[in-house]
Amino acid sequence: MNTSNGQSHPEYRHLLGIEGMTATEITALLDLGDRYLQHYRDDAQIPKVLKDRTQINLFFEDSTRTRTSFELAGKRLGLNVINMSVASSSIKKGETLIDTAMTLNAMRPSALVVRHNASGAAALLSQKVSCSVINAGDGSHEHPTQALLDALTIRRRKGRIEGLRVAICGDILHSRVARSNIHLLNTMGSRVRLVAPPTLMPPFIENLGVDVHHDMREGIKDVDIVMMLRLQKERMQGAFVPSTREYFRYYGLDADKLAHAKPDALIMHPGPMNRGVEIDTVIADDIDRSAIQEQVEAGVAIRMACLDALCTGSLENTA
Repeated sequence: MNTSNGQSHPEYRHLLGIEGMTATEITALLDLGDRYLQHYRDDAQIPKVLKDRTQINLFFEDSTRTRTSFELAGKRLGLNVINMSVASSSIKKGETLIDTAMTLNAMRPSALVVRHNASGAAALLSQKVSCSVINAGDGSHEHPTQALLDALTIRRRKGRIEGLRVAICGDILHSRVARSNIHLLNTMGSRVRLVAPPTLMPPFIENLGVDVHHDMREGIKDVDIVMMLRLQKERMQGAFVPSTREYFRYYGLDADKLAHAKPDALIMHPGPMNRGVEIDTVIADDIDRSAIQEQVEAGVAIRMACLDALCTGSLENTA
């Protein structure tokens, strides 16, 4: 977690990335998310701990899961949630990102949830506002709440994170999800492998403490978790793979490749999925091994935990 910005609301803190967070802070968020998840699985009444506060979702990139889950998370906590439509905002009239942030800040929200196509955008905004800023994905940099919900899903299914072998497979080069997961899994004691063709593997990625593989079967051999990533064609300029058919042949997860992982290996995907490109439909829908729908459910719970912790300062004593 990032410390407060020292402005007029010292209780506020920011969630800009997983890098730099401690295992204690991560565990505290996972524990809180776990309680919220169990609350609504049991149809229990969730206290409106943030009643009458305001949350603004400012999304410069399209999103279904992340924006909807942040909206639902805020409403379950009692927040007044505002979804800003960037397409019809003053940004389209030439207003800068910082001017927009200052305008929103004057409305005194408690939380600003930001998704932007530029790395560092959320960090920049956090320096200009007096509310809590949550990074909902910035360029190819980080997507911290996705890594947290992935970790919550893993912990609930496997009972632990420490000591697990996790293979992250696919478009590593353009993936903020991969970067956040690498930081989180390493911090929590997992052993991380990256599997991708050389054209989709960032240079010097080994410096982050991961094992790099270019062969799918070798890369997922005996792993506990197989985490697939989407080919992010919208971030690609030029030919990174010969064709989607060729990509699936060598790097798409199917029954033949999955047989090299542990028999109880968990299958994950942050969505949206390209069926038949990075994952076979039968594998994606395997009710025993696929945790993809559980990831969506965990997303609401972990975003509730983040909003609660940031707006109330409940993690101040965990760092």
